[in-house]
Amino acid sequence: MSAAATAPSRIAVVGASAAGLSVVEGLRREGYTGSLTLIGEESHLPYDRPPLSKQLLSGAWDTDRLHLRGEGDIAALDLQLRLGQPAIALDSAAGQVTLADGSLVGYHTLVVATGTRARRLPGAESMDGVHVLRTLEDALALREALAARPHLVVVGGGFVGAEAAAVARGLGCEVTLVTDTAQPMGDALGDELGALLRTVHHEHGVRIETGARVDQVLTDGGRARGVRLADGRALAADAVLVGIGAQPNTEWLTGSGVPLGNGVECDATLYAGSGVWAAGDVACWLDARTGEPRRIEHRTNAAEQGLADARNILAGPEHATPFDPVPYVWSDQYDLKIQIYGRTHGADEVRIVEGSTAERKLVALYGRNGRTCAAVGINMARALRGYRAQVAAAAPLLTGSAA
Repeated sequence: MSAAATAPSRIAVVGASAAGLSVVEGLRREGYTGSLTLIGEESHLPYDRPPLSKQLLSGAWDTDRLHLRGEGDIAALDLQLRLGQPAIALDSAAGQVTLADGSLVGYHTLVVATGTRARRLPGAESMDGVHVLRTLEDALALREALAARPHLVVVGGGFVGAEAAAVARGLGCEVTLVTDTAQPMGDALGDELGALLRTVHHEHGVRIETGARVDQVLTDGGRARGVRLADGRALAADAVLVGIGAQPNTEWLTGSGVPLGNGVECDATLYAGSGVWAAGDVACWLDARTGEPRRIEHRTNAAEQGLADARNILAGPEHATPFDPVPYVWSDQYDLKIQIYGRTHGADEVRIVEGSTAERKLVALYGRNGRTCAAVGINMARALRGYRAQVAAAAPLLTGSAA
């Protein structure tokens, strides 16, 4: 008997995201002909998020270019679309999702792909002049603010903060970047490559406060006018962007019986039990190699997990296969194209094996206990691809000459 013949007759996907779209497309591609419902909190068709802090923020793209699929492509999937209706509760025993308008969506199999939301500074959640960058509306509001060429203080030196700082400088804004790490993107790149990135930001006029923590947003007349650091210093600003990470959207699952922790807790196949699977930023699954829980907030991971869910749903939990990816993420800042395969966190050794920091073109391998755990490329996309297999195999760390 085929997988499609034994598949559940009603599948609901909560989250009209890259992950959610990947699930429904994967199911149809694999021959699933049953009922498919796609539920989305936002009113938009699924759109791409990485350009929010890059091309859309800079004005190089308009909103139409963000759409992952056109209306015709979505219609061809034969979905029941429930956009602009957040899921607010789940009864996993009854197989029902409650939406904000009070309506119920029944299912036999459910995929949770509700993603994450931006963390905010306490006390500044709805303050005028304080921005986050997670949704299309967030990006459009920040783009409008940057058009006035404000002095922007960016709180957080991760991907979002560093990319937004670069865009803001390109638009002619005065920019101060505050990060609690030793270097911008230090958590992802480490000290040596992070120092290179810091130099590039300095050359473009960004003031950087490293090893600093923001304690408070300063206001005047209810509007943000700067930030106060933990050491007591005050930094003036006309606008503040908070890029201090994200938290999984799981509150609606409280009391549902779905295991929750750092997201929806799944086994190695992305199955959470009781007919519920998870995909994307919200999914926390057991790494088949280490047995440790992992949650990844990257665009490519979301799409890959969505496809894995589709295959595993049709196979059934008893025949599902572990999700074992090589994570990939990229960042565009000024004339730097930064690409990462694998996980740099926890690396105890970094070796530059091609190029150099002086050239600002390089490939660096990251090792943990003598094994390759990641490869990072800066302006060397083709060369970097050659190291992906080494990361996938956790091969012994290559020797190479440091720059």
